[in-house]
Formats: sequence, structure tokens, C-alpha cells
Amino acid sequence: MYDLNRVTIIGRLTRDPEVKTTTTGKSVATVSVATSRAWTDQAGVKQKESEFHNVVFWGKLSEIVGQYLHKASKVYVEGRLRTRDWTDQAGVKHYRTEIVAENLIMLDSAPSGAGSNMPTNSTPVYHDNAPAEVVEEEIKVEDIPF
Repeated sequence: MYDLNRVTIIGRLTRDPEVKTTTTGKSVATVSVATSRAWTDQAGVKQKESEFHNVVFWGKLSEIVGQYLHKASKVYVEGRLRTRDWTDQAGVKHYRTEIVAENLIMLDSAPSGAGSNMPTNSTPVYHDNAPAEVVEEEIKVEDIPF
């Protein structure tokens, strides 16, 4: 029997992507994505809460994120959870749980105007370990059951 480590979120970037290159030459982008939920409590008062997710994109996905996404961009991200730990110079151990992205769908409409390379007639879907391309019959936001 196998285990499953799968995460799917839809939310908005809380800041512009930070893109770096590792010492081995691989591109990596980090972002924070906010997801929110709203409900009415038993007293009839509307409530809202937000969660903030650290997301890491590698390789071609990181280049796409750096080129096309910005603060407040709406994204659909699929990936897996990973918790890293490290000890700082003062000897304090730190932990960070993040989503390692494997698939990305940009949910905002493509910007209009000159200079935009984003496709305007379909939703761009990007997968890790695959060339970036527009995939026609992929998941539509309307089809997601939540």
C-alpha cells in the first residue's frame, strides 16, 4: 500500500515571486499564497479566515512564475507538502512547511496590451518536468467541486 502526499489550493499571491538560481544553476521561485474561507456562525455573524501557504516552484515552473505572476495573481497549484528544518547561526532549530508545486494554472485573465506573451484564448496550464505549453482539455475552475 502506498501513501499519498497531495495538496491542491486556489488562492492569491501575497507578494511578488522571489526567483533565485541555486549554486548548481537550477531556478527556484518562492511565493506565499493566501486562501480564504467564509461562513456564518451560529449567531448569524459572518466570519472569515485566511491561511497562508509557502509555495516553491522549481525549474521551468519557477521561470514561468517569475515572468507572469505578481502580487494578487490568482493561481491553482497542485503539489506535495514538505517540511524542511535547519539550525541558524545562534543554534536555534527552525522548521518550514511548504508546498512543492508540480502543476500550475494561472486563473487571472491574460493582461491586455502590447508586450504580453501569455495566450489569451485559453487557460495556461503548466506542469513540472514537462515543457510549458497550453493544454486544452485540462481542469476548469468551474468543474472543481469545492
